[in-house]
Amino acid sequence: MSEFEGDTTGPQASSREPMFNAPGISLAVIALLGIAYGVQVLLLTPDAVAALALSRPALAEGRWWTLISHVFLHANLVHLLMNAGAALAFGPAVARHFGPGPRAAGTFLLFFLLCGVLGGLGYIALHPNGVDLVVGASGAISGLWGGAARLLGRWRGLWKVWEGPVRGQIAAVVILNLLIGLTGLAASGLHIAWEAHIAGFLAGLLLIGPFTRLARPSYREER
Repeated sequence: MSEFEGDTTGPQASSREPMFNAPGISLAVIALLGIAYGVQVLLLTPDAVAALALSRPALAEGRWWTLISHVFLHANLVHLLMNAGAALAFGPAVARHFGPGPRAAGTFLLFFLLCGVLGGLGYIALHPNGVDLVVGASGAISGLWGGAARLLGRWRGLWKVWEGPVRGQIAAVVILNLLIGLTGLAASGLHIAWEAHIAGFLAGLLLIGPFTRLARPSYREER
């Protein structure tokens, strides 16, 4: 996520499989981000990109679709590759946990998009007077991280939010992004919307349970 300023049964076992065995839907989302960036670079004018980016003025004007469209825009190729790498790190575990089949794949995509929407809203909420344009999928990808955090080291079911390794993952996300916010750390000229990262992560952390039941209606959490 950046501000574009002019600019289970067994998740732990499955996570050890080679990258090329990642569930198709997790790879499809990465491919979709790449295709969208190609369209952005080759076909969209700067004004069109700005019209699809998220901002408080855009929402005030009723352009609510920017809550989704901004996820598929990126400031540059480095921004895209960073997000694609993070999606490859966290997405497969969540996709495997949701299970196989079209229902699970659709649930994964909805989970990804909703985390992106909530990440964007988190950023907007913390900038009540902001006018910057926000682009990028890292709010959604942070949601995948939040979901994956509740699967770490488990063969079945989910950790509760304050159990096991989840606390360490929460601390890592908060500390890392607060350091980014306090130091103004930027990569390749990007101004990083760290607030959206934290909001997206928390969304994924809390939504992984309900979305598991959506993906697998017969699911009962196993302790």
